[in-house]
Amino acid sequence: MSTTTTKSSFWQGFRDGLPFILVIAPFSALFGVVATEAGLNVIEVLLFSVVVIAGAAQFTAIQLMMDNTPTVIVIASALAVNLRMAIYSASLAPYLREAKTWQRALVAYGTVDQSYALSAAKYEAEPDMTTRQRLAYFSGCLVPVLPLWYGFTVVGALGGKAVPDALALDFAVPLTFLAMIGPMLRTLPHVTAALVSIAAALGFAWVPFNLGLLIAAFLAMVMAVQCESWLERRQKT
Repeated sequence: MSTTTTKSSFWQGFRDGLPFILVIAPFSALFGVVATEAGLNVIEVLLFSVVVIAGAAQFTAIQLMMDNTPTVIVIASALAVNLRMAIYSASLAPYLREAKTWQRALVAYGTVDQSYALSAAKYEAEPDMTTRQRLAYFSGCLVPVLPLWYGFTVVGALGGKAVPDALALDFAVPLTFLAMIGPMLRTLPHVTAALVSIAAALGFAWVPFNLGLLIAAFLAMVMAVQCESWLERRQKT
Protein backbone atom coordinates (compact mmCIF):
# COMPACT_ATOMS: atom_id res chain seq x y z
CA MET A 1 0.00 0.00 0.00
CA SER A 2 1.14 3.54 -0.67
CA THR A 3 2.27 5.97 2.00
CA THR A 4 -0.69 8.16 1.08
CA THR A 5 -3.09 5.37 1.95
CA THR A 6 -1.39 4.84 5.30
CA LYS A 7 -1.51 8.57 5.99
CA SER A 8 -5.17 8.70 5.07
CA SER A 9 -5.84 5.90 7.57
CA PHE A 10 -4.07 7.90 10.26
CA TRP A 11 -6.04 11.05 9.55
CA GLN A 12 -9.29 9.09 9.40
CA GLY A 13 -8.54 7.80 12.88
CA PHE A 14 -7.66 11.31 14.00
CA ARG A 15 -10.97 12.68 12.72
CA ASP A 16 -12.91 9.82 14.30
CA GLY A 17 -11.22 10.48 17.64
CA LEU A 18 -11.89 14.23 17.68
CA PRO A 19 -15.43 14.06 19.15
CA PHE A 20 -14.04 12.48 22.30
CA ILE A 21 -12.32 15.78 23.08
CA LEU A 22 -15.67 17.02 24.41
CA VAL A 23 -15.60 14.48 27.23
CA ILE A 24 -11.90 13.64 27.66
CA ALA A 25 -11.00 17.16 28.79
CA PRO A 26 -13.53 17.45 31.64
CA PHE A 27 -13.13 13.75 32.50
CA SER A 28 -9.36 14.02 32.99
CA ALA A 29 -9.68 17.39 34.72
CA LEU A 30 -12.14 15.83 37.12
CA PHE A 31 -9.64 13.08 37.91
CA GLY A 32 -7.01 15.72 38.64
CA VAL A 33 -9.40 17.40 41.07
CA VAL A 34 -10.37 14.17 42.82
CA ALA A 35 -6.77 12.90 43.03
CA THR A 36 -5.49 16.11 44.64
CA GLU A 37 -8.37 16.03 47.10
CA ALA A 38 -7.24 12.49 47.97
CA GLY A 39 -3.81 13.86 48.91
CA LEU A 40 -1.72 13.30 45.78
CA ASN A 41 0.56 16.06 44.52
CA VAL A 42 0.64 17.24 40.90
CA ILE A 43 3.53 14.97 39.87
CA GLU A 44 1.86 11.94 41.44
CA VAL A 45 -1.42 12.74 39.70
CA LEU A 46 0.30 13.03 36.32
CA LEU A 47 2.24 9.80 36.82
CA PHE A 48 -0.99 8.08 37.83
CA SER A 49 -2.55 9.01 34.47
CA VAL A 50 0.56 8.23 32.42
CA VAL A 51 1.23 4.83 33.99
CA VAL A 52 -2.31 3.55 34.51
CA ILE A 53 -4.01 5.34 31.59
CA ALA A 54 -7.41 3.91 32.52
CA GLY A 55 -9.94 6.44 33.72
CA ALA A 56 -12.47 4.11 35.30
CA ALA A 57 -9.78 2.17 37.19
CA GLN A 58 -8.14 5.42 38.30
CA PHE A 59 -11.39 6.81 39.68
CA THR A 60 -12.14 3.51 41.39
CA ALA A 61 -8.72 3.34 43.02
CA ILE A 62 -8.80 6.96 44.18
CA GLN A 63 -12.29 6.64 45.64
CA LEU A 64 -11.34 3.51 47.54
CA MET A 65 -8.14 5.16 48.78
CA MET A 66 -10.19 8.10 50.09
CA ASP A 67 -12.37 5.57 51.94
CA ASN A 68 -9.25 4.06 53.58
CA THR A 69 -9.91 0.75 51.86
CA PRO A 70 -7.25 -1.96 52.32
CA THR A 71 -4.62 -1.89 49.58
CA VAL A 72 -5.43 -5.42 48.43
CA ILE A 73 -9.05 -4.42 47.80
CA VAL A 74 -7.98 -1.26 45.97
CA ILE A 75 -5.73 -3.23 43.61
CA ALA A 76 -8.27 -6.02 43.10
CA SER A 77 -11.06 -3.55 42.33
CA ALA A 78 -8.94 -1.57 39.87
CA LEU A 79 -7.89 -4.78 38.12
CA ALA A 80 -11.49 -5.97 37.96
CA VAL A 81 -12.61 -2.71 36.39
CA ASN A 82 -9.81 -3.10 33.85
CA LEU A 83 -10.62 -6.71 32.95
CA ARG A 84 -12.32 -5.32 29.87
CA MET A 85 -8.85 -4.45 28.55
CA ALA A 86 -8.06 -8.15 28.30
CA ILE A 87 -11.21 -8.60 26.24
CA TYR A 88 -10.26 -5.60 24.10
CA SER A 89 -6.81 -7.10 23.49
CA ALA A 90 -8.24 -10.47 22.50
CA SER A 91 -10.57 -8.73 20.08
CA LEU A 92 -7.82 -6.69 18.39
CA ALA A 93 -5.14 -9.42 18.36
CA PRO A 94 -6.33 -11.22 15.17
CA TYR A 95 -6.12 -7.96 13.21
CA LEU A 96 -2.60 -7.08 14.41
CA ARG A 97 -0.91 -10.49 14.56
CA GLU A 98 1.58 -9.45 11.84
CA ALA A 99 2.68 -6.31 13.69
CA LYS A 100 6.14 -6.25 15.27
CA THR A 101 6.49 -6.92 18.98
CA TRP A 102 7.27 -3.29 19.85
CA GLN A 103 4.28 -2.15 17.82
CA ARG A 104 1.97 -4.54 19.66
CA ALA A 105 3.43 -3.31 22.95
CA LEU A 106 2.58 0.28 22.04
CA VAL A 107 -0.92 -0.77 21.00
CA ALA A 108 -1.32 -2.54 24.33
CA TYR A 109 -0.38 0.64 26.16
CA GLY A 110 -2.66 2.77 24.00
CA THR A 111 -5.66 0.46 24.21
CA VAL A 112 -8.28 2.54 25.97
CA ASP A 113 -12.03 2.58 25.59
CA GLN A 114 -11.97 5.20 22.83
CA SER A 115 -9.19 3.70 20.71
CA TYR A 116 -10.65 0.22 21.03
CA ALA A 117 -14.22 1.19 20.21
CA LEU A 118 -13.19 3.07 17.07
CA SER A 119 -10.56 0.58 15.88
CA ALA A 120 -12.67 -2.53 16.44
CA ALA A 121 -15.52 -1.03 14.45
CA LYS A 122 -13.16 0.11 11.67
CA TYR A 123 -11.35 -3.22 11.38
CA GLU A 124 -14.63 -5.11 11.25
CA ALA A 125 -16.11 -2.79 8.63
CA GLU A 126 -12.96 -2.85 6.45
CA PRO A 127 -11.39 -6.31 6.73
CA ASP A 128 -9.07 -5.67 3.76
CA MET A 129 -7.00 -3.06 5.63
CA THR A 130 -3.31 -3.90 5.89
CA THR A 131 -1.56 -4.20 9.25
CA ARG A 132 0.22 -0.92 8.52
CA GLN A 133 -3.09 0.83 7.85
CA ARG A 134 -4.63 -0.63 10.99
CA LEU A 135 -1.73 0.60 13.11
CA ALA A 136 -1.96 4.02 11.48
CA TYR A 137 -5.68 4.25 12.16
CA PHE A 138 -5.19 3.16 15.78
CA SER A 139 -2.47 5.78 16.25
CA GLY A 140 -4.68 8.45 14.73
CA CYS A 141 -7.45 7.66 17.20
CA LEU A 142 -5.06 8.21 20.10
CA VAL A 143 -3.61 11.55 19.03
CA PRO A 144 -6.63 13.65 20.10
CA VAL A 145 -7.07 11.60 23.29
CA LEU A 146 -3.76 11.00 25.06
CA PRO A 147 -2.30 14.54 25.11
CA LEU A 148 -5.59 15.90 26.43
CA TRP A 149 -5.82 13.13 29.05
CA TYR A 150 -2.35 13.96 30.37
CA GLY A 151 -2.67 17.72 30.01
CA PHE A 152 -6.06 18.20 31.60
CA THR A 153 -5.12 15.87 34.44
CA VAL A 154 -2.49 18.47 35.34
CA VAL A 155 -4.98 21.31 34.77
CA GLY A 156 -7.41 19.66 37.16
CA ALA A 157 -4.68 19.03 39.73
CA LEU A 158 -3.47 22.63 39.59
CA GLY A 159 -6.77 24.45 39.41
CA GLY A 160 -9.28 21.95 40.72
CA LYS A 161 -9.99 23.77 43.94
CA ALA A 162 -10.91 26.87 41.98
CA VAL A 163 -13.61 25.07 39.98
CA PRO A 164 -17.06 25.84 41.41
CA ASP A 165 -19.22 22.86 42.36
CA ALA A 166 -22.00 24.27 40.15
CA LEU A 167 -19.90 23.49 37.06
CA ALA A 168 -20.49 19.77 37.72
CA LEU A 169 -17.52 18.31 35.86
CA ASP A 170 -18.59 14.86 36.96
CA PHE A 171 -21.14 14.75 34.14
CA ALA A 172 -18.28 13.66 31.87
CA VAL A 173 -17.89 10.26 33.54
CA PRO A 174 -21.25 8.70 32.62
CA LEU A 175 -21.41 10.66 29.36
CA THR A 176 -18.11 9.21 28.15
CA PHE A 177 -19.15 5.62 28.73
CA LEU A 178 -22.64 6.12 27.30
CA ALA A 179 -21.12 7.55 24.12
CA MET A 180 -18.76 4.59 23.76
CA ILE A 181 -20.96 1.72 24.88
CA GLY A 182 -24.26 2.73 23.27
CA PRO A 183 -23.23 2.15 19.63
CA MET A 184 -21.64 -1.20 20.57
CA LEU A 185 -24.85 -2.75 21.91
CA ARG A 186 -25.62 -4.46 18.63
CA THR A 187 -25.99 -8.09 19.70
CA LEU A 188 -28.00 -9.93 22.31
CA PRO A 189 -24.92 -10.92 24.39
CA HIS A 190 -23.83 -7.27 24.49
CA VAL A 191 -27.25 -6.11 25.63
CA THR A 192 -27.45 -8.95 28.14
CA ALA A 193 -24.09 -8.02 29.67
CA ALA A 194 -25.12 -4.37 29.92
CA LEU A 195 -28.47 -5.09 31.57
CA VAL A 196 -27.06 -7.66 33.99
CA SER A 197 -24.21 -5.37 35.02
CA ILE A 198 -26.62 -2.49 35.69
CA ALA A 199 -29.00 -4.63 37.72
CA ALA A 200 -26.22 -6.34 39.67
CA ALA A 201 -24.35 -3.10 40.39
CA LEU A 202 -27.51 -1.57 41.83
CA GLY A 203 -28.48 -4.73 43.67
CA PHE A 204 -25.07 -5.14 45.28
CA ALA A 205 -24.41 -1.46 45.96
CA TRP A 206 -24.60 -2.22 49.69
CA VAL A 207 -21.53 -4.49 49.62
CA PRO A 208 -18.58 -2.84 51.46
CA PHE A 209 -15.55 -1.42 49.64
CA ASN A 210 -17.47 -1.21 46.32
CA LEU A 211 -17.04 -4.96 45.91
CA GLY A 212 -20.48 -4.95 44.32
CA LEU A 213 -18.72 -3.80 41.14
CA LEU A 214 -16.65 -6.99 41.11
CA ILE A 215 -19.76 -9.10 41.55
CA ALA A 216 -21.60 -7.19 38.82
CA ALA A 217 -18.70 -7.53 36.37
CA PHE A 218 -18.42 -11.26 37.00
CA LEU A 219 -22.16 -11.88 36.61
CA ALA A 220 -22.30 -9.78 33.44
CA MET A 221 -19.47 -11.72 31.81
CA VAL A 222 -20.96 -15.08 32.80
CA MET A 223 -24.39 -14.19 31.45
CA ALA A 224 -22.94 -12.79 28.22
CA VAL A 225 -21.00 -16.01 27.61
CA GLN A 226 -24.06 -18.11 28.37
CA CYS A 227 -26.14 -16.02 26.01
CA GLU A 228 -23.58 -16.36 23.22
CA SER A 229 -23.42 -20.14 23.74
CA TRP A 230 -27.21 -20.34 23.59
CA LEU A 231 -27.26 -18.42 20.31
CA GLU A 232 -24.62 -20.74 18.82
CA ARG A 233 -26.60 -23.83 19.82
CA ARG A 234 -29.76 -22.30 18.37
CA GLN A 235 -28.07 -21.58 15.04
CA LYS A 236 -26.81 -25.18 14.79
CA THR A 237 -30.28 -26.57 15.37
